[in-house]
Amino acid sequence: MSTSSNTNKSLALINSDMEDTDEQSQFLTFTLREETFAIGILNIKEILEYGQLTPVPMMPNYIRGVINLRGAVVPVVDLGARFGDMPSEITKRTCIVIIEGIVIIEVATDEGEQDIGVVVDSVTEVLEIPDHDIEPAPSFGARIRTDFISGMGKINGEFVIILNVDRVLSVDELAALNTLGSTPTKKEDSR
Repeated sequence: MSTSSNTNKSLALINSDMEDTDEQSQFLTFTLREETFAIGILNIKEILEYGQLTPVPMMPNYIRGVINLRGAVVPVVDLGARFGDMPSEITKRTCIVIIEGIVIIEVATDEGEQDIGVVVDSVTEVLEIPDHDIEPAPSFGARIRTDFISGMGKINGEFVIILNVDRVLSVDELAALNTLGSTPTKKEDSR
């Protein structure tokens, strides 16, 4: 009986220790129209200076064009326009954030993932946000579609909108981008 009670006490101590440790997630934060947004750092491949875009005709207004990233064609989405605003104004701080391996429904190809670039006004920093400081997405009142929001992270008393990358870059639109990604570009990046 003492072995069983010792085991139960040990398990209780382990469980209380686990409750004390708070899981944290890392997010890349960036600004868009003077509002702060975040994307999970595990989704980010790299951050590029804005430039060397090749426009593609007959694409939605939120698709700025494509870039050549080490031989791969990467479609670039303007998040401002994607959220229903005017296309983003390009400044010295404008960046293209490359989001790695968005899963696309396979349509008669072997390719199931596509890197996507998103235009942001500026990249701010990488933050760790404890899981208990992430609130569920609001059901109304946001300037963007609520299904684009994964949650609201509390940072120093203010909220950061954590984007749901899979919704912002939806499967239907990405299927169109997948065919774009397999099309060669006319203008090659000389890097």
